[in-house]
Amino acid sequence: MKLASPTTTPQTLAHHLKTARSNSDAIEALPPSLVPATEEEAYAVQNEVAASIGPVCGWKVGAGSLEAEPSAAPLHTETLFNDGAIIPAGFFRHRGVEAEFAYRFDRTVGSDLTPEAILSAVGSVHPAIEIVDTRFTAPNSQHRLAHMADQQSHGALIVGPAFADWHHFQPAQEHFTMRVDHRCVSDQIGGNTAGDLSRLLVWLARHAAERNMPIQAGTIVTTGSLSGAFFVPHRTHVSVRFDTLGEVSAFLE
Repeated sequence: MKLASPTTTPQTLAHHLKTARSNSDAIEALPPSLVPATEEEAYAVQNEVAASIGPVCGWKVGAGSLEAEPSAAPLHTETLFNDGAIIPAGFFRHRGVEAEFAYRFDRTVGSDLTPEAILSAVGSVHPAIEIVDTRFTAPNSQHRLAHMADQQSHGALIVGPAFADWHHFQPAQEHFTMRVDHRCVSDQIGGNTAGDLSRLLVWLARHAAERNMPIQAGTIVTTGSLSGAFFVPHRTHVSVRFDTLGEVSAFLE
């Protein structure tokens, strides 16, 4: 799908992204006028798309380094799956699989946005697999802010069993093994570029409140790739086994 070059508004790009979600015609490239100029504009596009999909029940958040400002995108019920899910072939254009840690908020985050209040609402940490996908013809083919507007290239999130003692969990020291069709593709300790994942949760709760999408009880937050993305074909089994958190897996038809 080639796009003309109209006057840009968040609604315009959001319309094209929603159209690409509903059919097989991916966006080849954006004219310069449609590329968000700032992160705020990219988030405005996310908001427009999110409003058309339904209630926000999850988020993805990450940061490229210990000092980098995080970035985020809202997630919805249609792309959240439980451990062992079988996901239909037509669900994705691309299937980039990543090992991640996801946190579940057991309580709604209220008006108190101190770190103590936000973290007290977290109930558990989970092993997770995120599937990287895009409404564009190829991952990483557009300007960074265009991919941010496109739900930060989110395709799906598979969430494994809860580990309730999350306060004593040490993400940077957690060993995991990731397998694609039972072949090891990653065997490492830690790997999240953001460093302290608690800071991501605190930042996200404040960010979500500013966007009038405050964190609700039951919200799942995935905190960025540990492994990097491995792009896999149809009919692929993916699993990640963590020493502390256990295993999560999915079959991508």
